[in-house]
Amino acid sequence: MILCDLCGQARECSQKDIEGMVYDICSDCWNPLAEKLKGKGRAKKKEREMIFLPPLQKEPEAPESRPSPGEPPKIVGESAWRQ
Repeated sequence: MILCDLCGQARECSQKDIEGMVYDICSDCWNPLAEKLKGKGRAKKKEREMIFLPPLQKEPEAPESRPSPGEPPKIVGESAWRQ
C-alpha cells in the first residue's frame, strides 16, 4: 500500500510518468484524470532520421584550348580581359 499523490489515501497505486516526474496514483484518481486528459497534449516527436544527400557533381573543367600543331599560339592582351 502506498499513499496516492492525488488523494493522499493509502491504496494500491501504480507509478505514472507525467512530464518527467513519477507519481503514485490510485486507479480511483487515475481514471477521471485520464478521461480529462484524453486527446490533449503534444504528439510525440518522430525520431530524427538520417537523410543522405546525393554527392556533389563538379562541373567538368574545360580543357585548355591549345592551338593545333602548325598554328600560331593565341596571345591574349589586356583588352581581352577588360569588359
